[in-house]
Amino acid sequence: MERLTLPNGLRVVLAPDRSAPVVGVAVVYDVGIRSEPEGRTGFAHLFEHLMFQGSANLEKLAHFRHVQGSGGTFNGSTHLDYTDYFEVLPSNALERALFLEADRMRGPRLTEENLRNQVDVVKEEIRVNVLNQPYGGFPWLTLPPVMFDTFPNAHDGYGSFTDLESATVADAADFFERYYAAGNAVLTVAGDIDVAETTALIERHFGSVPARPAPARPSFDEPDLTAERRKSYTDRLAPLPAVAAAWRVPDPVADFAGYLPYVVLAEVLTDGDASRLVERLVLKDRSVTSVGGYLGFMGEPFEVRDPTALLLQAHLPPGGDTDKLLRTVDEELDRLAQDGLAAGELARTQARMATHLLRDTDAVLSRTLRMAVLEQQRGEPGLLNELPVLLAEVTEEQIRAAAAALRPERRATIEVIPGAAR
Repeated sequence: MERLTLPNGLRVVLAPDRSAPVVGVAVVYDVGIRSEPEGRTGFAHLFEHLMFQGSANLEKLAHFRHVQGSGGTFNGSTHLDYTDYFEVLPSNALERALFLEADRMRGPRLTEENLRNQVDVVKEEIRVNVLNQPYGGFPWLTLPPVMFDTFPNAHDGYGSFTDLESATVADAADFFERYYAAGNAVLTVAGDIDVAETTALIERHFGSVPARPAPARPSFDEPDLTAERRKSYTDRLAPLPAVAAAWRVPDPVADFAGYLPYVVLAEVLTDGDASRLVERLVLKDRSVTSVGGYLGFMGEPFEVRDPTALLLQAHLPPGGDTDKLLRTVDEELDRLAQDGLAAGELARTQARMATHLLRDTDAVLSRTLRMAVLEQQRGEPGLLNELPVLLAEVTEEQIRAAAAALRPERRATIEVIPGAAR
């Protein structure tokens, strides 16, 4: 793995792997849902769409045509703390992908026509994925406003139709100027590459992108909860009740050692039929039909910043009792904190986690994206290869302490009342 920084501030990570004639290219910008301005909910996601609408040198849909014409795939996605753009292509098409990403880094084609068109596209996406979908936005959109008080952490990242419709081309230009600077981005190229040749190509295409400083990232921290918070809402399309609960966890970047036990704890609780809550709630009590646990509202344990949380979510049978469910979760957490783990329980969980990590990062796209985000948030793209070892070093004592910290008074809960139940 090689790392370098261009004079304009663009950070670059190169990870050669000659095992297959494929390359992954990712550009990650340090801007996400938490960074969008008040009164412009959904703007980070809207801007992601605008980045595919052409540039000064390329017409609308040219990006699609050039990538797919070379046998590649592409996409982009908006997260709480970053926005990514990526391609996977045959290695002989690497320069094409670098040209395309550098071209829109200089500036997307921000016109009234493109803006209005993409506002309509995003609104339709909200209709399909949230408004007309059972459990739409549960819990990643519905739980943060229960747990958090500040606009960056609590607002709807998909956006309100009112905010989206009031967005202007000037807003988009300001957003680009502020956040889409080369100094606020990371470029990662992984796969079938020669480091020297790839470096020369990157310098050729990105070296002339104008230098703009990265904006200072504000602290989004909030005080932890000192009293339980709980809300419910009726989902007109949901056939069964559901509930999600969350507890704040240590800073995943500044206190990584304190954070890792919670990542393992979530798996101890919910990963597989032998896990604590699956065994108790699904198989024994049959008080839920499914239960899952994960770190981060978007399920990205190693690609999120503070503040974040450990989440548990469950779907209940008809007439399911949320109060009883939460009491049972508290019982299991207390039992784990007091009695510890069964023989082999931690080792089994850590082995499964290592297997999942290695499998997930085997694909060139997963490797490319994860290294880009790790560089962006930590300056440590190589951490990707260390994660299985670091997770294996988490001790039973750390797991017990983490379980003991998940107290009811620190919990935020959102309950879905089924509106489609018969």
